Amino acid sequence: MNITLITFVVLYLVGTLAIGVWAGTRIKNTTDFAIAGRSLPLIMVVTTTFATWFGAETVMGIPAKFVQSGLGAIVEDPFGAGTCLILVGLFFATRLYRQNLLTIGDFYRQRYGRGIEVFCSLAIILSYLGWVAAQITALGVVFSVLTQGAMSEEAGMVVGTLAVLVYVVIGGFLAVAWTDFIQMIVLVIGLSVIAVFSADLAGGAGNVIDMVRSKELLNFLPPPSFTEIAMFIGAALTMMLGSIPQQDVFQRVMSARNEKTARNGAVIGGASYIAFAFVPMFIVASAVVVMGTEALELAKNDYQKLLPVFVLSKMPLLMQILFFGALLSAIKSTSSATLLAPSTSFVENILKHLRPGMNDKQQLLAMRVTIVVFTASVLSYAIAMKGTSIYDLVSTAYQVTLVGAFVPLVMGLYWKRATTQGAWLSVGLGVLVWLVFLATPLGTVFPSQLAGLLAALFGQVAGSLGPQVVGNRRGPHHELAA
Repeated sequence: MNITLITFVVLYLVGTLAIGVWAGTRIKNTTDFAIAGRSLPLIMVVTTTFATWFGAETVMGIPAKFVQSGLGAIVEDPFGAGTCLILVGLFFATRLYRQNLLTIGDFYRQRYGRGIEVFCSLAIILSYLGWVAAQITALGVVFSVLTQGAMSEEAGMVVGTLAVLVYVVIGGFLAVAWTDFIQMIVLVIGLSVIAVFSADLAGGAGNVIDMVRSKELLNFLPPPSFTEIAMFIGAALTMMLGSIPQQDVFQRVMSARNEKTARNGAVIGGASYIAFAFVPMFIVASAVVVMGTEALELAKNDYQKLLPVFVLSKMPLLMQILFFGALLSAIKSTSSATLLAPSTSFVENILKHLRPGMNDKQQLLAMRVTIVVFTASVLSYAIAMKGTSIYDLVSTAYQVTLVGAFVPLVMGLYWKRATTQGAWLSVGLGVLVWLVFLATPLGTVFPSQLAGLLAALFGQVAGSLGPQVVGNRRGPHHELAA
């Protein structure tokens, strides 16, 4: 066990905790806690947007899938996920920012009424289970590897989660934004240095690129068959569109100091995420060159440990410190955001209906208590799901919002004729068709999430236009009868 390395990791955890506690002293109300008082400059909107996406799956999940199956296997993330942020900046940020809302659920209430607000908010909250569980699982792996098994993965999950929970509960989104800013500096510098060192171990970047080409890992498009193309499109759209109606994305838009900052922050953050996601992919490809079949076996059977094992076994102490600092930065930045987002949605869009009349101080306390309860629930879920792929935990999380919340959001913003009846038919058909395809062999022929999305779109249009068409047809007859 490397005591020096563990000491640096502990000091880093304590340092970010101190920043969160400091941020907590500046929290005065729920707006400060949930969206940092709409005060963040462009650089912090970019870093906190980038940080939310750059999590455990980006460092450990995506690279392992890449060296096994190539670029086509990771269309969902980073390509779909990064494009989501770009789309948010181009088409959603300005319109949502002008409405001065606290949560994305507030939009559904103002546009369609309380029922759709509650349903979509529940769908959004449930979608965070898999995402947060993935980060907690990664924390467990990191602490277990760091202590060479002296700390079990379950114990690592508990310790890592507590380290994040404390500063989120105290400092809210302001703490998240500040720690994200620091953690992204550590992450970018750390992984960049590791990439250079990895290339040197592999005999130069040229050797790494040659290996990637020889294994045809740069192939992106699917085989030319209906099912393969449909599955490819379904995977791409899952995070590209399913992540748009998410509270953590909305928080970053609303935390900006003005509309322009909200728009540009999302676009730059998304483009940066796609570009920098190639760095851990390059590092893992280097590991394959250096470690050979051992790396490929780890990627196949225990991919979550591939990068940590490569760094610990092949690199000096300084590189190990940089790597684990960067890795913990990635995991903590994502987990902090994903603990805060569903908790604020629950209080604002569900609890306030159950307990009307709460003042701002009571709402702030409720948000903090909800974070603790949600964290305990997700920690239990992560431990129960131990062994499930981090990448799979993340990718399946967004299917529910894709089929149940995306269409009412985009149609509500861009189509004046969208109605509450249309929204209800949209979410009802979308979720029903998605579940049917999931539970039957139909899902092996056509992606369940894409089927649900198409059903949701049909439901929104038919449910909105149907009553209007019927009303228009009845009008002249009623006038003649009169």
